[in-house]
Amino acid sequence: MPLEHSETIAQLANGELNDVVKAFAANPAFRAAEWEELTTEENPYRRPVRPDDLAWLNYGRKMPAAKALKLSALLGHRMLRNVYDSGLLFLPPAPNGDAERDAASFYNDENRILGALAAPILEQHLFSLLPGERKPLPGYSPDQVAAAVEEYHQQRLAEPGRAFTTALGTKDRKASATFVLLQLSAYLPASYLATGRAALGEFDAGHPGARTALLDDYRTWAGLHEEYRALVEGGGLKTTTGAYWQLYLGTSLARGNHLHWLSRDRERYPEFLGALVHQSIDRAVTATRFADVFEDGLGVRSGLLAHLAEQPGHLREFTDRWIEPLIRLYGPSAVRRFHDGFADAAWFAQLWDEDLALQLAWADDIPLHQEKAERISRHIEDNDITVDLDTFVESHEETSTTHVHNEHRLVMVERGEMHFWNNVTHKIDLHEGDKVLIPVSRLHGSTVLSGECTYHQPIIPEDMYARF
Repeated sequence: MPLEHSETIAQLANGELNDVVKAFAANPAFRAAEWEELTTEENPYRRPVRPDDLAWLNYGRKMPAAKALKLSALLGHRMLRNVYDSGLLFLPPAPNGDAERDAASFYNDENRILGALAAPILEQHLFSLLPGERKPLPGYSPDQVAAAVEEYHQQRLAEPGRAFTTALGTKDRKASATFVLLQLSAYLPASYLATGRAALGEFDAGHPGARTALLDDYRTWAGLHEEYRALVEGGGLKTTTGAYWQLYLGTSLARGNHLHWLSRDRERYPEFLGALVHQSIDRAVTATRFADVFEDGLGVRSGLLAHLAEQPGHLREFTDRWIEPLIRLYGPSAVRRFHDGFADAAWFAQLWDEDLALQLAWADDIPLHQEKAERISRHIEDNDITVDLDTFVESHEETSTTHVHNEHRLVMVERGEMHFWNNVTHKIDLHEGDKVLIPVSRLHGSTVLSGECTYHQPIIPEDMYARF
């Protein structure tokens, strides 16, 4: 390792935990996006993080569940995915100068060392909320946990999921289906990579069949590459990892990150296996729903989804195969730990469903939110109401990397023009005098089109938002 990397670490030794995260985010490959980087289909290493926002976010603290859809969660999961992926091999579709430059930053010693230091800070910030969200079982015998898993399975079979229902009910179903496909690409490959990582080691004697089962799961995914490619390309997209980085919801990244976290931390093997059982159930019960959305909006029906729809055999036998050896290895507490991993994965799946449904509904009805913005603005002016206000003056092609706000905001263009966007399918033109309402936690970005653009962002209190 070159000496300058050691010097960087030495400088951090006297700093705060957040300084480590800032140092990791300062990697050139993670710099704020430029106007032409809405997508990065030829470069799997270019992953904008909005590092300037870390000046007022504190990752040294635990994040409460109430902020799980807010900015620190989105940026935190972006950074954590970059940590996890820096230990895996990704290649561009074809050699190119931008990818070569960013690969050198993504895989160099300093990035991997800073990532190793930042990972536990980010994991504490993002995952310490999970114990408080678990609903305890009456007891944690193998029978009770297996019954809880089966009950959850039946519940998921009966409930289609709010996100899928919303996608099928939107006006622009092609745009909605495309956005759903983006989210699937953000977590499905990552979940299999986490399983492949978990298979590495020598543990057959302690847990017979486990390594083979994990390897088989990953091998199956590798064998489905052409089916995955056909699905993604059928939707007009590319399979390059991170190609649509700016348009991944934080919850989509979180679902993959949760499995990566458990698979990397070898002390959490029971929790990982619980999360893996959830993943098997989730794949099976959502595959036909994904298929319906993609056929309806994109005209694509995939062999990949037909494969994922296959049920994981008799669920009780499937669960027992993991739990019984865990008791022998870790003692009776392993059963509860297994269920903790399962319950945490289920919590992230539910959060994702809620987040995606809200995003799809908002993005599908921007004209309504422009109308609401006009009404709210008029209400503020007519009643001489004082609200907090941020003002921005940006130059031609200046780009705001996609983000979410921690409160409801209006965007009001005073002078100039900009593109506002929340999908790869289209951009929204905003001109002088235009306004749009952005609810809390809705993902969006923008690019200035004119020589200069001045715009304001009034912060809308919750009670005022509810009135409109």
